[in-house]
Amino acid sequence: MYSKDELKLLKKNFWEGFGIYCSNHPVLGKRKSKFMLYNTKMKGVELKFDANREGAFVILELNSPKEEDRLNRYEQFEKYKAVMEENFPGGLIWDFAYRLETGHEVCRIYSRKTGIDIHKRFHWMEFYTFMASEMLKLEKAFRYVKEAVE
Repeated sequence: MYSKDELKLLKKNFWEGFGIYCSNHPVLGKRKSKFMLYNTKMKGVELKFDANREGAFVILELNSPKEEDRLNRYEQFEKYKAVMEENFPGGLIWDFAYRLETGHEVCRIYSRKTGIDIHKRFHWMEFYTFMASEMLKLEKAFRYVKEAVE
């Protein structure tokens, strides 16, 4: 088990390592901004990473505080599910009622890799390769359907 400070340092080292990995990535190293993330230019729509003891996650999150707006946007994305999942052979996970640790409810469309643990440093390269490649695919899918769902 890690103490609170050890866990904080572990996560800091993990994300710094991911930044270095992305800087050396053949595609990402050439980009001014590595990933779109919060700069989707759509209110209430963000792209996110998560890495924890359950695995790696690459997420398109719809987090409008108004439930009706959030669900309407989710339905719009759902209309393009086949297009969104085109480069994801195993598909994406579609969750219209994901509850965050804070208690807030959001909609999530995401890809995950299980069987890896952020606490095990020898898994980190698996995290990095999965997260970088999946985010590039998710960004591409998002850009492709963005204008249709605005």
